[in-house]
Amino acid sequence: MNAIIDAAIHRSRTVISALILILVAGFTAYVDIAKEADPDVNIPIIYVSMTHEGISPEDAERLLVRPMEVELRGIEGVKEMRSTAGEGHASVLMEFEAGFDADTALDDVREKVDIAKKELPEETDDPSVHEVNVGLFPVLVVTLSGDIPMRSMIRIAKDLQDDIEGLPGVLAADIGGDREEVLEVIIDPVKLESYKISNAELINAVQLNNKLVAAGSMDTGKGRFSIKVPGLFESAKDVFSIPLKVNGDAVVTLGDVTSIRRTFKDADSFARLDGKPAVVLEIKKRLGENIIDTIEDVKNLVAEEQKIWPEGLEVTFSQDKSKDIRTMLKDLQNNIISAIILVMIVVISALGMRTAGLVGLSIPGSFLIGILYLYLFGFTINIVVLFGLILAVGMLVDGAIVVTEFADRKMAEGYDKVEAYGLAAKRMAWPIIASTATTLAVFMPLLFWPGVVGEFMKFLPITLITTLTGSLLMALIFVPTLGSVFGKAGSANSKTLAALAAAETGDVRDIGGFTGRYVRVLSFCLRHPAKIVLVAVAALIGVQMYYATHGNGVEFFPDVEPEMALVHVHARGNMSTLEKDELVQAVEREVLKLDDFSSVYSKTGGAADGQDIAEDVIGVMQLEFKDWFERRPADVVFEDIRARTAHIAGITVETREPDAGPPTGKDVQIELSSRFPENWNLRLPKSANILRKMSMD
Repeated sequence: MNAIIDAAIHRSRTVISALILILVAGFTAYVDIAKEADPDVNIPIIYVSMTHEGISPEDAERLLVRPMEVELRGIEGVKEMRSTAGEGHASVLMEFEAGFDADTALDDVREKVDIAKKELPEETDDPSVHEVNVGLFPVLVVTLSGDIPMRSMIRIAKDLQDDIEGLPGVLAADIGGDREEVLEVIIDPVKLESYKISNAELINAVQLNNKLVAAGSMDTGKGRFSIKVPGLFESAKDVFSIPLKVNGDAVVTLGDVTSIRRTFKDADSFARLDGKPAVVLEIKKRLGENIIDTIEDVKNLVAEEQKIWPEGLEVTFSQDKSKDIRTMLKDLQNNIISAIILVMIVVISALGMRTAGLVGLSIPGSFLIGILYLYLFGFTINIVVLFGLILAVGMLVDGAIVVTEFADRKMAEGYDKVEAYGLAAKRMAWPIIASTATTLAVFMPLLFWPGVVGEFMKFLPITLITTLTGSLLMALIFVPTLGSVFGKAGSANSKTLAALAAAETGDVRDIGGFTGRYVRVLSFCLRHPAKIVLVAVAALIGVQMYYATHGNGVEFFPDVEPEMALVHVHARGNMSTLEKDELVQAVEREVLKLDDFSSVYSKTGGAADGQDIAEDVIGVMQLEFKDWFERRPADVVFEDIRARTAHIAGITVETREPDAGPPTGKDVQIELSSRFPENWNLRLPKSANILRKMSMD
């Protein structure tokens, strides 16, 4: 180590040039590195979704779920498998052990699904395999609402979807709240009878059309040309002109016996923003892309397209993850600046301006070196990385302070600045290395934290390890080299010089002030080591026992005021979609009376595949709070919502805060199982009510 320090100090120009290059590269990496809200964690969940229009829940369980389960249960590494059967759909969710190979698991699941497809009914759509990934959750929701026709709103949303998905940082823009457009054919039975056309002839005429016919080509001997058979429907007029019956020159078409019009399929969900019909676009970014730049590109594109939209169409942006990232980055910058100012104030008062400048430089230098490491390793800046950087602020200057203080003392004794900083770095190298190593040893085991939580939190020790490694380079290489060039002999404080001299050659107990009192207390402790050890052990045990009996418990993430909230509307019974929407609207009207939210997005419909939402949820409302100083506390707002909706019969309103950190589900979950599900109806409603109450408590 001494040889490395000597080489660095005697080649100061090269080392300073390398430092400048590293700082520039680190700043460039800080600007270019991808920034996202949550870490990209592989959640060990894969689910298979199956749809069969019109199938009952009992038949879906027998014909869809069971054949699929038989094949999937043979996959290696599956921790738990849960299946759900409902009207028109079924899904099988598999939870793997944390740290699994996602690509291998997906290949295994797709292979088994291909085998199980042969056992499914012919009318069943092809099963789809989905991977649950935090990085694929929406980073921005674009909502279109207003008093314009729904068909126009959906057309604009689909055009906007194509444009947004063309952006380089966008993975997908999923549309919610839209309805599938169809041609509705209304048969006139009187006309059918008058033309003597049977229902079978009518159905066959429709089924035999709208088909792609590959007619090949014809070779006439003098030329070759392709044959085209027009059989596909390209407009509604093609459907009108389908021939049903021919008698001589007279042709009866489908339009003669029916009425055909453009309409939508029966709605199975509704979406509204602040009480107005809405269509939403959920924007998902590509993994590794910069969330701030991606959201900015989407907003610029929407602003450009908005110029040609009809009046009355409003655009709202919600769930903007870039706001959180910008706030965290500002907090990080403020913490760095505050740390530099405080450190320089302390060091200036003790060692002088130049020494304080060297120590202050070690903070941004260590940060930029750490961020450069993260950039080269392919990591992103997320909430855990930012927390680690803020946590490391207080640990970065210890080594630099020790080296500069020792060098300043030697220069006060008459040593040359090159010799003083070289001696300081070599004398303090192993103590600084040992101190840094002990700190790293505390965080090193966190790299092996198992489970999803470990995958989420591993960025914390990685950030601290890279940053503290940068501080070690600053303390032993770059700060001594800079001190050997720009250092100055002497201290700005005469009392400090006297204290340094006493510490080196005299009696340290003669030092006055706070330092002297500390030295005398330390001297007393050294004369009674056994008593001090007993007091330390008693304090260690006593603190833990006191917290075990009087503490407030342990929670993974602190309880802070949320920026968003969810309202789940629970109801039971075979209700139609319109009946469900009426109940959700009743809750929505009460929520809109409150002045605590900037936007209220409501969606009527059941839970989507892969979401941990109860089956009896008929509607979900996403509430975006105003700034915390413009609204009431969230607990008060939640209590007000429950009180205002208590009079609505047949529903239960559940208010929830978004889960912080990796997804963990409800705190308490109860599962009921039986080999005889036909007996569930006797006791399930009461059990379900108990379960719902426990989940909300």
